[in-house]
Amino acid sequence: MPTLWVLTDGKAGDEVQCLGVAERMGVVPEVRRINPGKPWSWLMPRGPIDPREAPDRPGSPIRPPFPDIAIASGRRAVAYLRAVKKASNGATFTVFLKDPRTGTGAADLIWVSEHDRLRGDNVLVTITSPHRLAPQALAAARAAPLPQIADLPSPRAAVLAGGDSRHHTFRPDDIERFAGELDALAASGVALMGSRSRRTPPALDAAIGEVFRRHGGWWWDGSGPNPYVPLLANADAIVATADSTNMIGEAAATGAPILVFEPHGGHGKLAKFLEALKRYGAVHHFQGKLEGRPYDPLDSTGTIAAAIDEGWRRHQAAMGLA
Repeated sequence: MPTLWVLTDGKAGDEVQCLGVAERMGVVPEVRRINPGKPWSWLMPRGPIDPREAPDRPGSPIRPPFPDIAIASGRRAVAYLRAVKKASNGATFTVFLKDPRTGTGAADLIWVSEHDRLRGDNVLVTITSPHRLAPQALAAARAAPLPQIADLPSPRAAVLAGGDSRHHTFRPDDIERFAGELDALAASGVALMGSRSRRTPPALDAAIGEVFRRHGGWWWDGSGPNPYVPLLANADAIVATADSTNMIGEAAATGAPILVFEPHGGHGKLAKFLEALKRYGAVHHFQGKLEGRPYDPLDSTGTIAAAIDEGWRRHQAAMGLA
């Protein structure tokens, strides 16, 4: 089993993707967090790294012994990944998740989403992003559904509500429109179950909750663990708001049709992402009714994990380490 570092600046979105890939490889990673000060942080992603965090400095986040594999993500981690490669004399197989903005030489293997432009012989491209939602977790949640879910008749729709983000805003008319479409979906005989996120504004939360109460659905009240995985695992369809590509990407791992509601705003990359999922047959525009059919689940995390394992084994052989 290889040794593995997860290398980020601690940003949750970057770290969770790296952890998801490491876990899918069956490896318990060592988490290393970098923290370059000024002016070094201003120079990222090209570097150089903060001299105070050099591999030979006490307490350095990239101090040896170096791992067999290092998986990094985030703009500030790019230069540090290069430093690990150099300090290990090339022995560490380096992986970068997302476009490093410095070209294909940033790592031995680079993963990007389909909507990113970077391409190359060492660039792996998938539609969805890596995550920590493992097939085993979905299977376990299906085998033993929560009582609140088991009590609901089929078909069931899981409603995953996000909220205001950098590119989207839930205005009053968006909230009214979303609630109206959920009301129509429930009136057609679809049982509703769902959960809010940390970004869900109170007005949106209240409007969805009222629809659920009116139709006897189960809207998570915020107590106890978020039933996110059980909801995904036991849904015949998933209604998701467009503000979170991660949420939509995780929904695609279930194989259930995804009905996407788009509030005000948007972004070019998001539009390309949704279009790719529409071509695949996973995503449909939410119009208050069930649409679409089951499809082969999109498991980008497993694809990335397998590519890293294969690349590392080839690297070992080339270095005479196998």
